Order: sequence, then C-alpha cells, then structure tokens
Amino acid sequence: MPLPDEPLERLGFLTIGSFDEADPAAGHETTLRMIERGEELGFDSAWLRHRHLQFGISSPVAVLAAATQRTSRIELGTAVTPLGWENPLRLAEDLATVDVLSGGRLNPGISVGPPMSYDDVKGSLYPDTADAEDFGTGRLTRLLDLIGGARASEFAGVRGIEEFSDRVQPHSPGLRGRTWYGTASIGSAARAGELGTNLLTSSVVRSEGRTDFAEIQALHIEAFRAAHSTGRVSQGLVVVPTDSATPAQRRKYEEYAAARLPRTREPQGPAGMMFARDIVGTSAEIAEQLYAHAGFRLVGEVVFALPFRFAPEDYEQILTDMATHLGPALGWKPRTGD
Repeated sequence: MPLPDEPLERLGFLTIGSFDEADPAAGHETTLRMIERGEELGFDSAWLRHRHLQFGISSPVAVLAAATQRTSRIELGTAVTPLGWENPLRLAEDLATVDVLSGGRLNPGISVGPPMSYDDVKGSLYPDTADAEDFGTGRLTRLLDLIGGARASEFAGVRGIEEFSDRVQPHSPGLRGRTWYGTASIGSAARAGELGTNLLTSSVVRSEGRTDFAEIQALHIEAFRAAHSTGRVSQGLVVVPTDSATPAQRRKYEEYAAARLPRTREPQGPAGMMFARDIVGTSAEIAEQLYAHAGFRLVGEVVFALPFRFAPEDYEQILTDMATHLGPALGWKPRTGD
C-alpha cells in the first residue's frame, strides 16, 4: 500500500504496439526496442495489449517470444488476452513455450467474454460453432488447469516411434502462479480471487451505480483480496510524466488527455462503463494525484499504460521520465539485474 513513507514495489508499462499498415515491421521493431529500453531503465515489467483486426499488435505472445531473446531480466506480460479469440489448449502450449524461452518471466493476463464486435467476426472465428462457444469462466478454468498440468489427452505413451504426453508440453511449473485476470466488475474481481489468479485492474470498469472511478477500482481490489488475500494486484492507469518533455510534447500530451476527458465524466454506453482520467503532468504532480487515488493506495505495483499512436521519441521521453523521475517520486527503485 504505497504512501509517501511506503515505497512502490514494482513499476511496469503497457503498450498496444501501434504500426503503419504499409510498414508493420517497423512498428513491431519499435515495440521490441521499447521493451529493451524498459529493461535498461530498470522497469520491472513490460506488457502488451491485444488489438485484433486493428493496427496494433494482434499476437502479443509471438512478439514476447522475440522479446525473450532480446532481454534477460524484465518480466513480460499480456494485458490482456481476450480468451474468446483463443483455443485454451493451443494458447496453453504457446504460453508455456514462451515462458520456457524467457526463463520464467512470462505473466499472462487473461479476460473473458465474447470477442469485441462478435457479430462481425464470428463467421471467420467460429464458422461452425459460433452459437455454441462458451465465453464465460469455464473457458478460463480450462486454460488455468491446462497451464497447471491438468490432463489434456486420454493417452500418454508410445505409438509407433512417437512418444506422447497427456499434458501440455513444455510444462512450466511456475506459470500458473503468474497468471492474471483482467476484470471490469466487482463480481469478476472476486472471481479472480476465487480462481487463485492475480488481479489486473483496468482503466475501464463497469459503473455498477457509481461514478467515482477511484472508488470503483478500490472496491474491485477489496473484493479480490477478500477471496485471495495473498494474490498480487496491479493498478492500471494512463500516466504521462512531462519532466523532460519539450513544450511541443507537453502540448501534445495535454491535448490528447483533453480529447479523452469527456468520456470520463459519466458512465458510457449500455453497459455503463467508466473510464479513468489520463494523468498528465510533472512527476511531482502525478505522485500527488496518485497518493490521493483510492485504488493506488491499495496496491504495491502498477502497470502504467502508454498513450496511443505517439512517436518513438515521445515514448522514449515518457519511459525515461517514469523510471528516473516518477518512480523515485513514488519510492520505487529500478532493478538493475538479478
């Protein structure tokens, strides 16, 4: 619980890995370099979002596999993988493989529910089973069980000249304890605790009759901890420090936040979603706002989201300020090696 006299334990960042449709390789390379730079700066973790059928990383697990070969210490996560797009057995194999490649640094973040714009994609995603697919907690339970070593096949042994296992291979024993559940409601936060995962709080939550975002986020954390007192909790907000920013960069960041501010004032859409405000300012100003934030006061680690579609030099400035100004203002110390 970070207070001015209690240091923040872990600092991470999150990106969607934007790219130009005409030159996607350049954008993916920028993301990989960003992860490398995060390790150099001492960040504890780097996380990738999924952006299916958009101009952001659609396959974070593949990109993180590449990142494992370009880093040695920083933890690597997905925040989050929408499980409705995935086959749990195949995803379990991919996650275990990347975890082995990373030396046990993978932190898979998962969410449940139907894929976004499901009516538009179900014909391609599940052409024969679209109306029969289970997008609820059962799908997540299957993944967690498979990652943990549960039986995946009725057969184990030798057939002909080939040997088969009845569980996912490779098996990575510590991976199940590093799974995270991204939640948007009090009920799903409690469910994360009951499942024994860690909790990724979101910058977008269901209002459930409330309009104070910080209060809602704090209620999620309390519901999770009531069910899983020892589980890890990470707070997610968009935070943009400006300590070393140029005047032009500061204007850009402030205009970005201002354009997104209206959606934070009241619940949005049929589901009544509440959006967190972007926090832009000097590290001292940001630290003051975080210490007053009910959600932040309940966590020991954060994963700050980077704004969308900024230039590489903007991300370099933001990450550098996070590690050298904002982190220390919150009592955090960079990791330099293990």
